[in-house]
Amino acid sequence: MLYPTPLIKINSLSEMTGCQIYGKAEFLNVGGSVKDRAAHGIIEQAEKDGLLKAGGTIVEGTAGNTGIGLATLAAQKGYKCLIVMPNNQAAEKYQTLNALGVELVTVPPCPFADQNHFYHTARRLAEERGAFWANQFENVANYKSHYKTTGPEIWEQTNGKVDAFVCSSGTGGTIAGVSRYLKEKDTKVHIRLADPLGSGLYSYLKTGEIKSTGSSITEGIGIMRLTANFKEAVIDDAVQVNDTEMISMLYHLAQKDGLLVGTSAALNLYAAYKYALENQAKGLTIVTVLGDSALRYTSKIFNDAFLAEKNLVPHKLQTLS
Repeated sequence: MLYPTPLIKINSLSEMTGCQIYGKAEFLNVGGSVKDRAAHGIIEQAEKDGLLKAGGTIVEGTAGNTGIGLATLAAQKGYKCLIVMPNNQAAEKYQTLNALGVELVTVPPCPFADQNHFYHTARRLAEERGAFWANQFENVANYKSHYKTTGPEIWEQTNGKVDAFVCSSGTGGTIAGVSRYLKEKDTKVHIRLADPLGSGLYSYLKTGEIKSTGSSITEGIGIMRLTANFKEAVIDDAVQVNDTEMISMLYHLAQKDGLLVGTSAALNLYAAYKYALENQAKGLTIVTVLGDSALRYTSKIFNDAFLAEKNLVPHKLQTLS
């Protein structure tokens, strides 16, 4: 079952910008991330369609969080779960999945066109075993879950006074579901995509061409194709956020707000902060998503050796452009 998550005011950023900046605390979902919503919607729809029956197996390819969401529900409902992941994700995700009792398959990271990609590997294993493939990227039950839950919660929690929604995209489910709901309530709500380097969505929204430069340590966001879920999104603009900006925001939040957020949440909040700076005089209400907790990435983001290897040095937020 899904329960509404709190909308947290980010006091330091609100004071710095004169806008009201809020984060949807999705790390408080049972599975620890925003992906619980996609998992819930996908499983519920599969059950209704007769694709998933008692004692069945759920298979999914994931960067981790959707797998954890699916595994959490599988444990509650008595399903088996097989998760395929790239082998370069944070160790905490593998540890959590093992604790949940899933069958875990890891594969080397590779381009989507390669049939050894985690997405294709999951599809192939589901076919071989006659299991249910969740297919979070193309299964529109994903975005519909956000349309039914996340969007209405944000609208109610802001009393219908949300001026902008800023969000990154992996499968596209969150930004699609929330943007569609908010735009139906008020067409003036500004929807802005926050995209890491290495992803092609920023370029697509700006030029119509999917291309990318650079790379990012963020996990679970950024993509080089248009998914069925992302195609449902209603987006007004896009901004790129680099890893230095992201990690600086992450440390700022920890030290100024006592808020430990994951990499996608820090990227989202940097994009929201940047948008607020552009609109300081307007005193806007800006909402974003805190997809998961920093505690899911401690082996990386709080590891001095890892940050040094990636040449990442957190800066004071005010010094960033």
